[in-house]
Amino acid sequence: MIFYYILIAIIAYAIGSINFSVILSKKMAGFDVREKGSGNAGTTNMLRSVGKKAAALTLVCDILKGVVAVLIAIFLGNIINGINKELLLQIAGIAVVLGHTFPIFFGFKGGKGVATSLGILLISNWQIGLICLVFALVLMVLTKMVSVGSCAAAVLFPVLTLFINDNYTVLTEGKNGSSYFIYSVILAIIVLYNHRSNIKRIFNGTENKISFKK
Repeated sequence: MIFYYILIAIIAYAIGSINFSVILSKKMAGFDVREKGSGNAGTTNMLRSVGKKAAALTLVCDILKGVVAVLIAIFLGNIINGINKELLLQIAGIAVVLGHTFPIFFGFKGGKGVATSLGILLISNWQIGLICLVFALVLMVLTKMVSVGSCAAAVLFPVLTLFINDNYTVLTEGKNGSSYFIYSVILAIIVLYNHRSNIKRIFNGTENKISFKK
């Protein structure tokens, strides 16, 4: 069985390594978005450096990376007898975010994994995904800082797995949401680690803000 776990990890990592912000910024603006603004290969920097259309495309594509990786894991779990379906899904989720963060096709310098994590959450448990999304958006509007909403939602995810036992796409009979707790903590740690410079700026009062009027 270990072969299939390794296989899904490789597939998901490869999917995550397709960095759409770099591809789109070069196609639409003629430069690598990592050379502009914050240097991050993600939606927020695309918005500031390239524009709304490029940012929207990046957001959708990065979300879909998480969705596709998890769907492949679910498919494999359904056709392979005796495999741990939850573990297969969780390996795919972690691997695709790691691929997005450290893309092998783009010099291991990628994004922060928020949009891809959102895709994972929405396809794994739409209820948890929507709660985290709304929570993040409210905080972003109130603070005008994307990083605050992103980090807060990352922390909320593990908490929700302890209380929500319904609407999981993959959940073996007899188990509950807590079987996703360690997985959710790992994803939260990855997202928080990727936001370490933002967190420092938040506490220093120097974090960049966005305007919703533009």
